Amino acid sequence: MITFIISLCILIGGYFIYGRVTEKIFGLNVSRRTPAYVKRDGVDYLPMKTWRVFMIQFLNIAGVGPVFGAIMGAKFGVSSYVWIVFGTLFAGAVHDYVSGMISLRMNGASLPEIHGRYLGGFIKQFMRIFMVVLMILVGVVFVVAPANLLADLTPDFLDARFWIGAIIVYYLLATLLPIDKIIGNLYPIFGFCILIMAVGILVVIVANQPELPELWHGVENRHPQAATNPIFPMMFISIACGAISGFHATQSPLMARCLTNERYGRPVFFGAMVFEGIVALIWATAATWFFFDTTDGKVFFESGTNAAVVVNTISQNWLGTVGAVLVVLGVIFAPITSGDTAFRSARLIVADFLRLDQKPVIKRFLIAIPLFAVAGSVLFYSLHDKNGFETIWRYFAWANQTLSVFTLWAVTVYLTVKKKKYIITLVPALFMTMVCSTFVFAQKEVFLGLDITLSYLLGSVVTLATLAAFFYWKRKRTKLIKSS
Repeated sequence: MITFIISLCILIGGYFIYGRVTEKIFGLNVSRRTPAYVKRDGVDYLPMKTWRVFMIQFLNIAGVGPVFGAIMGAKFGVSSYVWIVFGTLFAGAVHDYVSGMISLRMNGASLPEIHGRYLGGFIKQFMRIFMVVLMILVGVVFVVAPANLLADLTPDFLDARFWIGAIIVYYLLATLLPIDKIIGNLYPIFGFCILIMAVGILVVIVANQPELPELWHGVENRHPQAATNPIFPMMFISIACGAISGFHATQSPLMARCLTNERYGRPVFFGAMVFEGIVALIWATAATWFFFDTTDGKVFFESGTNAAVVVNTISQNWLGTVGAVLVVLGVIFAPITSGDTAFRSARLIVADFLRLDQKPVIKRFLIAIPLFAVAGSVLFYSLHDKNGFETIWRYFAWANQTLSVFTLWAVTVYLTVKKKKYIITLVPALFMTMVCSTFVFAQKEVFLGLDITLSYLLGSVVTLATLAAFFYWKRKRTKLIKSS
């Protein structure tokens, strides 16, 4: 319990301390007109109140990651706390803030445009395709979980297939309509449910003060399949949105197009990530309480127990019927609010590539229909193959974290070019490069499945080669500047 309280205090204090440090390194220009005014079109570019922008940003990035990811990460033990806290502050929040502010400076540019500017034209074209695929995967994985939960809460004739169809229709409307029509109006309601969800679980934890594994008891791997699930890199892929997520940087440009001043970047971009880290910490603690028998420090969850089961069990046992419904609604709305903006981001990425004006609704429709057709095909596969959803989730989780690697390197190049202290993004860029490359070598279900020691060695080689390439570029650029 003490580790939980300390972790919570570090997250809150980190927003005010390290958030301000990051803001100072980036450098604000509060007199600069933002894209909300410069490119105002009434659809994607329009000024919105800061509290509303924050709420939309948080709901955009939350998804099921800070709940399901934190629950699955808790199986590894108290080490999950360490990653949530330090990953959120020194990797995730910095990643979200700097990428969001760069988009703001580039008139609301989509993430592939940022990658292209600082990593080159080839990376730009590759990331356009990569990100559209990722957005479709996000839309698919974030429709199945809430549909299943809604089916459990409603009469039998309203089964999961019905709710999948209903959510897809909502996604289409949210993708096509101006951002302030559906997203801007519904998100405060959704946000209230998620707030109740987090506060309810937090109150129960504080009131009961359960005996939990503490940091000083050791950070050994307590996963029931520890031999095939080493903490590094598996835990760092499992706890994605609750620490760092490449998906977040695809959402930040949506809000960069609505901010009214650069000074609001820290509460919106850095703050939303810290808030998500707090939600992840709360659910990781609840899951730790659920998973671990503190009498002998062993895991006691049943075989086959998944995150959805844990959510239902915890909420019903702790909060009663009404509280459980509010918690489950929060878990339902979180992924829905990420899925809708995932498709919206995909539309904008394609529109930027094709240079299609998005003010006419017919042009939005022409882009959206093919995207939803592809998503429907992937969804059909996931529903008709017994392992389809799990396979798609694994690819999504890796692609999500890999995107964060590209974004961290892009913002590191940006800070280097601007002669700022790039160390704040270089370190997390190196760490996540090691995580994602090692995962490719070690993970056997969808990747290579090599020996873990060999995977560490190969991951280290990839990481060091990437670092060498960065310093080679930096030295070459310095020589060009001096000779000009």
